[in-house]
Amino acid sequence: MTSKNDALLAFVRWVSLVDFAKPFEHEARFNGRLRSTGGRFFPKDLHLDFNEKMYDAFSEDVFRQIVQHELVHYHLYRAGKGYRHRDADFKVLLAQVGGLRFAPALPDTPFLVYQCMSCKQVYQRRRKIDLKKYRCGKCGKPLQFVKGKELNL
Repeated sequence: MTSKNDALLAFVRWVSLVDFAKPFEHEARFNGRLRSTGGRFFPKDLHLDFNEKMYDAFSEDVFRQIVQHELVHYHLYRAGKGYRHRDADFKVLLAQVGGLRFAPALPDTPFLVYQCMSCKQVYQRRRKIDLKKYRCGKCGKPLQFVKGKELNL
């Protein structure tokens, strides 16, 4: 696993120099616990974690965009600017470098399908919905669980 993390660190450093013209001076590693996110930035010690499944599932171009996203957090934080998703500095720099705003869905991630009991509106979600708490956004009636795999709409 060390050699794969070493290759990741070299790739992150390369993307940082090419796309940001600034060095990446901290740690980057794969984190096997990440499920739906492409990566994480840790302001406490400035390291980056990446989802190895995203690396394996997508092309180098897509993974580079995921790395760019995390490097936007990193470089803005170091510059003392707004590094959170909601900050204007973050949105502007992300658009400039061409990074992904959201991580792409992994191909093997199943959808949970819910349907309104009244108007039959269908909802696909990756996370469970509390059926006691949430209702249909269209008519306000209760939802019901339909199935746990992808539905092509």
